[in-house]
Amino acid sequence: MKKNLFTYKKSGVNIDAADKFVNFIANISSKKRGNKKFNNIGGFGSVSNLPKNIKNPKIVACTDGVGTKIEIANTLNKYDTIGIDLVAMSVNDLIVQGAKPLFFLDYISTNKIDLKKMKSLIKGIIKGCNISQCSLVGGETAEMPDTYEKGKFDIAGFAVGVVNEKKLLNKKKIKKNDLILAIPSNGLHSNGFSLVRHLLKIKKINLRKNLFLKQELIKPTKIYVKEILKLTNKNFLNGCANVTGGGIIDNLKRIIPDKLSAEINLNKIKPLKIFKWLKQNNISNKEMLKTFNCGVGFCIIIDPKNIKKINKYFSKEYKPYVIGKICTGKEKVNLNGYIDWNQ
Repeated sequence: MKKNLFTYKKSGVNIDAADKFVNFIANISSKKRGNKKFNNIGGFGSVSNLPKNIKNPKIVACTDGVGTKIEIANTLNKYDTIGIDLVAMSVNDLIVQGAKPLFFLDYISTNKIDLKKMKSLIKGIIKGCNISQCSLVGGETAEMPDTYEKGKFDIAGFAVGVVNEKKLLNKKKIKKNDLILAIPSNGLHSNGFSLVRHLLKIKKINLRKNLFLKQELIKPTKIYVKEILKLTNKNFLNGCANVTGGGIIDNLKRIIPDKLSAEINLNKIKPLKIFKWLKQNNISNKEMLKTFNCGVGFCIIIDPKNIKKINKYFSKEYKPYVIGKICTGKEKVNLNGYIDWNQ
């Protein structure tokens, strides 16, 4: 009589599929990097060189995910851009301190490995790494039946960068009368999607059939690495803020020194069409500013004398513009005026 043998595969974990996925990642990442010397994907840990041209190097590390934007990808069955979001959320934090991204690792946890879906996701991650001029050096894929519903997954990213200690951006460099400039976002980036999805549900909007929302909600986060590092190398920046969860106010608060305040003129902010659409759906000004970037994806703080020097480093779509300045005050951020949602 043949015994009913228990196997890992029968419990819902397919190691063979995982191995195929690891081999795919190793092959595609080594081709993109063009350097197999330290291709440790599939091993227990990755090995990378520190750049030799950086004096007094300081390591900067960041981690983040993409939140419930994953559910938009699931709804649209489109996974080739969500990986770009994943890289962006970490590397845009690294450059706030002037660090150059060196390498990136991902963590994917899922109910069941779907090779087609996972390959599409990894291609997006590698594209994000290429834009950021860093390498995908490793990661982890966990198949977790019963933890996630059928077809569900989550992703997290980990980025490591390096910066010359003398060029490290911190609060000490920000001073009174510095200007605060907004660098435009390209849309929602990866924040506020729980509210967006709630709105879609309440209004019974079929995302697959709404071309405008379909394009806007899956659009990958803008990566600011190239532009910001050029400004850092030129010593044009006194401070930066990546505008993510918490919006302009909460993220600027994190970098303003004691006894100084960021005075923001909301009238100067140029909201994108997607934010105007959201505002029309009974969302207060306070909630809009707290939840979304409202068209400001990144802020830089500069000496007024450098304002004419920075425009050449940005394309027309992402030209920085002044939204405020640094003053003395007890409040970290003071807001004046209102965003004109009709402009």
